[in-house]
Amino acid sequence: MAVGVRAEEQSGPVPGPDVPRFLNRELSRLDFDERVLAMAEDTKLPLLERVRFLAIFSSNLDDFFQVRVAGLKEQVLAAVAVASPDGMTPLEQLRAIRLRVEGLIQRQTGIFNSEIVPALASAGITFVRGEDVTKKELSQLHSVFRQQIFPVLTPLAVDPAHPFPYISHLSLNLAVIVRDPQRHQQRFARVKVPPVLPRLVPLAEGERYIPMEDVIALHLQSLFPGMEIVDHHPFRVTRDGDLDDVDSDAEDLLAAIQTELRRRRRHARVVRLEVNPGMSAEVLELLTRELELQPSDVYQVDGPLDLSAVHALAQLDRPDLKEEPWTPTTQPRLQGLGAEVPDLFVVLRSGDLLAQHPYDSFATSVEAFIDHAASDPNVLAIKQTLYRTSGPASPIVRALIRAAEAGKQVVALVELKARGDEQANIAWARALEEANVHVVYGLVGLKTHAKVTSVVRREGRHIQHYVHVGTGNYNPSTAHQYEDVSLLSADPDLGADVTELFNLLTGYSRQNRYRKLLVAPTNLRPDLAHLIEREGKPGGRIVIKVNNLVDPDLIDALYQSSQEGAEVDLIVRSMCSLRPCVLGSSDLMPRNLDRRVEVVVPVTDSLLRARLQSILDVCLADDVLAWELSADGAWSKVPTVMGLNSHRRFQELALDRARSNGAASRVTHG
Repeated sequence: MAVGVRAEEQSGPVPGPDVPRFLNRELSRLDFDERVLAMAEDTKLPLLERVRFLAIFSSNLDDFFQVRVAGLKEQVLAAVAVASPDGMTPLEQLRAIRLRVEGLIQRQTGIFNSEIVPALASAGITFVRGEDVTKKELSQLHSVFRQQIFPVLTPLAVDPAHPFPYISHLSLNLAVIVRDPQRHQQRFARVKVPPVLPRLVPLAEGERYIPMEDVIALHLQSLFPGMEIVDHHPFRVTRDGDLDDVDSDAEDLLAAIQTELRRRRRHARVVRLEVNPGMSAEVLELLTRELELQPSDVYQVDGPLDLSAVHALAQLDRPDLKEEPWTPTTQPRLQGLGAEVPDLFVVLRSGDLLAQHPYDSFATSVEAFIDHAASDPNVLAIKQTLYRTSGPASPIVRALIRAAEAGKQVVALVELKARGDEQANIAWARALEEANVHVVYGLVGLKTHAKVTSVVRREGRHIQHYVHVGTGNYNPSTAHQYEDVSLLSADPDLGADVTELFNLLTGYSRQNRYRKLLVAPTNLRPDLAHLIEREGKPGGRIVIKVNNLVDPDLIDALYQSSQEGAEVDLIVRSMCSLRPCVLGSSDLMPRNLDRRVEVVVPVTDSLLRARLQSILDVCLADDVLAWELSADGAWSKVPTVMGLNSHRRFQELALDRARSNGAASRVTHG
């Protein structure tokens, strides 16, 4: 995601008693969402990129409500009196969130209605509402509705014989008021917009698209023959979607996860209701009562509900309205000569390899490493943690299955509680088991978030270990979207550490010290604190690049080191609870430090350390995508002076590396 942020911690006056040491993590998360929304507002971006960011904002807000808001509501219901580190009670946080979200929704709908829709129309892509369809289009929609939509719909009445129906998580619905012309009674009915059908329906006359709910609304009479359609209103429901409270002590964790998924599908608490401003007071009162909501849980959206649907428009084949696509380059040492594929084990024995995705190819580095190990007859074992992947069709999963079928010892540690991927992870965990892969689910009470692979190979009379440690997931699709770093190594100490880590994850072990690795929840927190404290002196230097920085103890350590003279630069993608300029893939969050298995690996090769330093330098120099956090907790866009876009610069550096390697090959072998 092209949103860069940073916070610069500088020594300054100690705040007064009315200034909290920490910024609220939930409001900081909404700051991040606001920066995503700002990308949708950026008229310098190609139009469909703005549409994509608008869709991402909606998806982010869904995630925020089903996890963060749901958690706060549980605290309020349980009468938890403990305030967050910034001093806010759960109820105070919910009130502040409500205020912020209302403003963000107004901005989002304003952008969509007044900027995006007209700009799309000017580009030949028209977003059509029900009242705007032509007679010819209406005739076409009649046919589409009868053949493709009507058979899928199930109108549900609400009356003394039909209780209020269950409204599923993140479902879009129509609340319909009908009148019986004979009994002169009005009734409520609910029609669910089928998630199995495309949300945007293409029309025959050019690139014109109408929302599915509008198509259904145009044909309500077909669903309620003989009744009068009095009114109809769209509404959308968000429920508690977090599975972190699943009993990890259950005898069968997989069965426990499946049971909880089924339970949540029927009983998870509703945390948000989205409606249009025109909904009648009677219908709104009925929905809030039946869904057990308060007025503060209702959000009015002056436009289509769930704008994540416009992602379909961002996928249109209109290269003139998008950024030029990026094709990842192959690491120079992995290129080989001509059609020759290099032996990755030979490459790694000559030195560690660092890949920065998506600029360096995931396919020719990480995927190739696993594939090479699966095919090599001298490889005895492959052990891998799998948090998210692209399922049974994933090249990595296929390679693991192939390795197991070839008789190798293959272990896959599958994290069943990877939020949003629980059901998918269950499915491909079973596929791995059917292929004789040893599938385990990690440690009781801890989510395994580390991304680590161990390859054990017989080489002559001794055993050689090869490892991969990465900040991203073993998922090729996300490797094309998010910035992550992979380290591939034949370092014997790392190999021994990773072997002991897997023994901890799959068996019984009290291992708490490692040769090189920092591992949560054992030594990661104290060792990170020590590294921060070590730099607390004049001339000390700390640069941290993370997704989130919210852990109070490590923030206090950063404050202290800054106060003692260290220069501190923080590159934070999302939540940041540190207040800069006031006090002088693991994130610095309590869950990552204490409640997850995380791994931090040192980079010891001088050339690779220089590469990492250059990555940090580029991020800190970015004045196109970067935002800065000030002492009052406000984020502001960094003024563009040099015009350095970190994503563009990383692409240029990747191309330079690939070209220089090609030139060297021609000189040597030409």
